[in-house]
Amino acid sequence: MLEVDGVRFAYPRGGGAAAEAAGAEIHAEIHADFCVAAGRAAALMGASGAGKSTVIHLIAGLLTPARGDMRFAGRGLLGATPADRPLTCLLQTGNLFAHLTVWQNIAIGLHPGLRVDAAGRRAIDAALDWVSLTGLGARKPPSLSGGQRQRVALARCLARDRPLLLLDEPFSGLDDDLRADMLALIRGLQAERGTTVLCATHRLADAEALRAEVIRVRGRRAQSATVESPESPVTVESPESTVTLPPINPASAGA
Repeated sequence: MLEVDGVRFAYPRGGGAAAEAAGAEIHAEIHADFCVAAGRAAALMGASGAGKSTVIHLIAGLLTPARGDMRFAGRGLLGATPADRPLTCLLQTGNLFAHLTVWQNIAIGLHPGLRVDAAGRRAIDAALDWVSLTGLGARKPPSLSGGQRQRVALARCLARDRPLLLLDEPFSGLDDDLRADMLALIRGLQAERGTTVLCATHRLADAEALRAEVIRVRGRRAQSATVESPESPVTVESPESTVTLPPINPASAGA
């Protein structure tokens, strides 16, 4: 289970942690208090600028909260470096290196010096197959389409095989069909590996595709908006409508 307990992060006027440490005036802050059951998906939903990305970055270790605690599977995350946390993160940009091949861009997620053992090579090849990029390992990112580049970034997450996957609106630049394909891949990953998924999005369709519980980000507060029981309906609210998704049957979650 991912637990975010009473976390507070302040945005100092002038920006940066150094400004806050120096006592700069705080012009905004975000509060986060929610949990995501192991092996389930949750969607951080809110308008642009509400703080969704900030929550993702706090969990990933890219930002440090002023107070509160974060745990995954009972293990505290605070104090651990991003590399030492049991998670992998897919951001709005895939963070691919243009001078490296597709294969190397995935391998760098396993070892920054690209020193990958036999098991790692098998994991990379399996990840390429999963995202339907077999045979493209020698290509470089500039020669790929936008959808293919995001598949490479997702393949790197697959090869790392961490139990928690964080998604920071990584498919916002894709058309609807490609976006649906990527979400289906993530749903399949969750079903096969039992990965816990937290996805920042402003689209109701993304929550539906992932069968995700909703964590509403309103007024810079992120709080669970649905019950956690897999047998209970999941209600997703939007300004235009309220959609109730059918209960998730754990026995058929991979269907």
